[in-house]
Amino acid sequence: MRPNSILLFERLYLASLVVGVINLVLSYERIVAQMQRDPAVAQLGWGSGAVIVMFGLGMAVSLILWYFTARRGSSIAKWFLVAFTAIGLLSLPTTLATGSGLPLIMAIVINLLQLIAVVMLFRADARPWFSRKEPAAADPATFE
Repeated sequence: MRPNSILLFERLYLASLVVGVINLVLSYERIVAQMQRDPAVAQLGWGSGAVIVMFGLGMAVSLILWYFTARRGSSIAKWFLVAFTAIGLLSLPTTLATGSGLPLIMAIVINLLQLIAVVMLFRADARPWFSRKEPAAADPATFE
């Protein structure tokens, strides 16, 4: 049975992905227009299909990492998630400076959900999940 922290991780991380999909749908036209205004991107000939392909690849990587972390207890996937979450947090100041409105709020929510989800991976009851040991009996109400 998976520990409570892993279940919380799973819910929060998947919620962040759902918010990401909603954000893409709401911001799609703006993103495509922004790409078309960039001369370097225009020179490559990238259009609206590139946005969908890049988002799809990112979503595939995220789902693979979720699966191996939440369902298989992979420490390697956990550390990749930590690294990607850190990169997302490092890019947040740029997002705050350039974003506005609902897309900005959703980007903050996505980062917050992912940060809290990753923190769940380091709680005491999650450690045995990644070390393949049986969890010790613990009080589920404690946050360790």
